Amino acid sequence: MANITRLTFTFVLVSILLSSCSKNEDAGRWSAQKAQKWYDNRDWIAGCNYIPSNAVNQLEMWQASSFDPTTINQELELANDIGFNTVRVFLHHTLWETDRRGFKKRIKQFLEIADSHGISTIFVFLDDCWNEEYHPGKQPEPVKGIHNSGWVKDPGAAYYGSKKTTVTDTAKITHTLESYVKDIIKEFKNDNRILAWDLYNEPGGGQGKDRYYERSFPLLKQIFGWARQVNPSQPLTAGIWSPRLSEMNVWQIKNSDILTYHTYGNEAEHSAMIDTLKKYGRPMICTEYMARTNDSRFQNIMPLLKKENIGAINWGFIAGKTNTIYEWTSEYGADEPEIWFHDIFRKDGTPFSTEEIDVIKSLTY
Repeated sequence: MANITRLTFTFVLVSILLSSCSKNEDAGRWSAQKAQKWYDNRDWIAGCNYIPSNAVNQLEMWQASSFDPTTINQELELANDIGFNTVRVFLHHTLWETDRRGFKKRIKQFLEIADSHGISTIFVFLDDCWNEEYHPGKQPEPVKGIHNSGWVKDPGAAYYGSKKTTVTDTAKITHTLESYVKDIIKEFKNDNRILAWDLYNEPGGGQGKDRYYERSFPLLKQIFGWARQVNPSQPLTAGIWSPRLSEMNVWQIKNSDILTYHTYGNEAEHSAMIDTLKKYGRPMICTEYMARTNDSRFQNIMPLLKKENIGAINWGFIAGKTNTIYEWTSEYGADEPEIWFHDIFRKDGTPFSTEEIDVIKSLTY
């Protein structure tokens, strides 16, 4: 999800940094044996990051006024048709804060729909990508040509600060986040339709001057602590994604039950990433890949992941209001690109590439 031209790792440097650190491992972490048994007891994980085509962001997906089970059912049926068995889906604390009972009811409804199509769900809590500010209610329309123009961070400026934020505000949002995370996990801690809890998407991320870097580290540690207190039956994880965050990368690896990561690099770069992480002896899922103009494609990356027995979850599914057919650096008003950046299908269910569908099906069936 990161808004940079190329998301790659300086693999030798990362390997040295990771192998040099052995402290700060969470005492509640699953053993490697438990994690491997969990992984081995399921089919190869293949799927996508999912948001309905008619939602511009997490809030529009889940709010009562715009939650659309009919569209979700149709689109997840299409995912099942190509052999996908997993979707990664983003939540947001504002949804819980404004309508916790309704929000949990809609989560249950989503899980019922996904499960009816043989699809498990990875839920994501916090997120450092895209817009700092957000509000409940009607969401903005997508800006033509701009990738993820309406996507919102969680908690964003409410925690990390704006001109109006005070220390008291930060303490209040921290308490809200703790209550939210614990309540949601407690509600679904034994639900086998949930594959895993992805606690924090790209911690330290952001765009340009708004990038958080290590400022996210304390909150990352806190959310792992909150989730461990609930002790769900599903594994906990937070994916590594940037070489800039060496200490955080180490901590995430040492505290995740299963290892997840993002890379939009080509086959050689992706292979180097895998080699870096293999030595930790944990099952792995790539929870973001596939950016065609970066040469991260289904044709070269998905077979690699299948060969290595690593879960494969690409970014994007149905081209819609998120505008992720456009590159991270796309410009306002741009026409539909000849080569889509992300996404697989148009709204009417026709694929961007029939060749890609053939590749996906050859690996999932």
